[in-house]
Amino acid sequence: LAGLFLGTLAMLNILGLTRFLQLGMIGPWPIIVAVGALPYPLTFLCTDLISEIWGEERASQLVWVGLLDNGWIVLILWLGGVLPGVAGAPGDATFFEMRRLAFGAVGASMAAYLAAQFTDVRLFHFCKRFSGGKALWLRNNGSTLVSQLVDTSAVVLISHYAAHVLPLRPELPVAPQLLSFIASGYLFKALAALADTLPFYGLT
Repeated sequence: LAGLFLGTLAMLNILGLTRFLQLGMIGPWPIIVAVGALPYPLTFLCTDLISEIWGEERASQLVWVGLLDNGWIVLILWLGGVLPGVAGAPGDATFFEMRRLAFGAVGASMAAYLAAQFTDVRLFHFCKRFSGGKALWLRNNGSTLVSQLVDTSAVVLISHYAAHVLPLRPELPVAPQLLSFIASGYLFKALAALADTLPFYGLT
């Protein structure tokens, strides 16, 4: 579970905003998700399982290790850009574009990650105490649905206002575009959270 959690975080930071996918439409609104966010809902299933089986402290420890993992990725990307390269190497342009996008998104993703994962762990155990250890579906879905909203809102707003890396259309008002990103991302993550209820029961 820890390996899946950390590997997913690595994918999130490296792939991040390299491509945006349109997964469908709801009326006139497209469902747009960054490719790095595709596996991200799995991290909440991992922390929920760890919380349920091994407890809050172990889940919180994994969240901190995930933060160190993010820092390690940033360090390697930084070193890869400052160390001397081979002149004319075919992958240079690709690496530096990926590095630029990763650096633009990593601050947003790390802030959103900490806020969302700790919200998920704390709410999970609050729901567990509230239900007296019953209603497994409540702590699984309740904690994840709230924490995914925190995560999606934070990453979109920070990506735009601090990193300026979202592909916005300059001729259109900003607020509706940001709300569309938040709504699309949250809808995708909420559906994934609901879909993991049966795996959560079975794995528990």
